[in-house]
Amino acid sequence: MPKKTFEQAIKRLEEIVAELEEGNLPLEESLKIYEEGVELTRFCSIKLNETEDKIKTLVKTGADFKLKSADI
Repeated sequence: MPKKTFEQAIKRLEEIVAELEEGNLPLEESLKIYEEGVELTRFCSIKLNETEDKIKTLVKTGADFKLKSADI
């Protein structure tokens, strides 16, 4: 199974939101995809934090100055 990307996770989250907003799913199925959405949200949050850390490192290294967390 190929590793999912941030973009794939966001796309699936959008699909989940649309399905839940329609309100046509049985309760058990709604809960199942809601749980999937929670996991995808965690995945995206981790990816965003990793990316932010990489950008901070690149900025610090490239510009040779210390960056305050409020700057990003």
